[in-house]
Amino acid sequence: MSRFDAVQQVADALLFEGYVLYPYRASDGKNRVRWQFGVLMPPGYADPSERSWSQTDCLLDGSDGEVTVRLRFLQAQRRTVLDVAGVEVGALETAEATYVPWDEAVEQCVEFVVRLSELPLRKGFSIPGGSIFEDLGKGQLRRSRQPLAGFVELSASELPGPYGVCRLRLRVENTSADGDHDRAGALQRALIAHHVLVAAEGARFLSLLEPPEWATGYVAACENVRIFPVLAGELLLSSPIILYDHPRIAPESQGDLFDATEIDEILSLRTMTLTDEEKREVRGTDPRAAAMLDRVDGMPQELLDRLHGTLRYVREVTAPEPAEVPWWDPGNDSTVSPETDTVQVGGVAVGNGVRVRLRPGIRRADAQDMFLADRVGTVVAVLADVDGQTHVAVALDGEEGEVQRSHGRYLYFAPDELEPLVGAG
Repeated sequence: MSRFDAVQQVADALLFEGYVLYPYRASDGKNRVRWQFGVLMPPGYADPSERSWSQTDCLLDGSDGEVTVRLRFLQAQRRTVLDVAGVEVGALETAEATYVPWDEAVEQCVEFVVRLSELPLRKGFSIPGGSIFEDLGKGQLRRSRQPLAGFVELSASELPGPYGVCRLRLRVENTSADGDHDRAGALQRALIAHHVLVAAEGARFLSLLEPPEWATGYVAACENVRIFPVLAGELLLSSPIILYDHPRIAPESQGDLFDATEIDEILSLRTMTLTDEEKREVRGTDPRAAAMLDRVDGMPQELLDRLHGTLRYVREVTAPEPAEVPWWDPGNDSTVSPETDTVQVGGVAVGNGVRVRLRPGIRRADAQDMFLADRVGTVVAVLADVDGQTHVAVALDGEEGEVQRSHGRYLYFAPDELEPLVGAG
């Protein structure tokens, strides 16, 4: 068993984030502009917003031992559709699917082990191109790839101080031969959705998000470009998508829907609503999309139910109360009572139950203020934030306010954005 297996699901979610989005058809507009995350273009590509290299800086507690580096990315694979005579066509109908030209992708991995004492190291790699054919009876699919080349450069620097910490720098660069200068053409020679997994033996990684106090200066000096490292168990995962330490896939998820930030239940239900003709196009769009569709169509009700209504981070009712109330909890200060406290507005004590007219001020940048100006509501609570600023919670009059009260979700204003309606019924 590989030590990377524990984070394989998260790594795969990064690899295929946005690969093909609902409604999972090649004809849909958003599936014609693809691969937005972790793209390293060939060096001749002119757009500076997508570079040919990335850099990961991380901290190791210990300067001895060895590291295992695994670079993963997708290689674009252009699929064209041919009729029985070998001529390119715009679409091909079979009994199961409608096939159209499409860019698929192939998973690629570069892995090596090196001792820290052997650094710096520059490890080159090359990925071959070529074409393969798939016979569909009524025609063929031709899948073509362009060759890729690049390198991984690794260096380690011992940092000053008594802590025995070293900075590990990992640079990934695409050195593939220049192709087309338009984005669609350049993607054929790009490292797509690239990310890096690193395992250490004889040393441990420090969090850059929540470092120990003594390491904050070292963290501030790290330079991460187009990719950022987080802890993943005992491993390091450097991702083009912002993550917290120790990310994981929701255990209820039954498989990849190519949008890990979405809700599986919503995407599954939407997929079930596709017409038979739309599903034919999904099956012909991409083998991974076809497998996803089969999984959703065959999902038992009990598995679908698991996606609905999950609660997390709920304290057991039998668990003891914490020994100390957090400092920010109103219960920690008997002088604070949002339901009974008041604030002076134009000489009027404004608090729970006082009706006010809303006068959103110019300090607010909420475009919705234009719909709230001159509306009337009732104060629910007066609160103070950690900076000592006062905020007044207001429920609008009428049905909107009833909904706000039922959900405990109110509108919040500074005192000078309110006009007390003294004596108003």
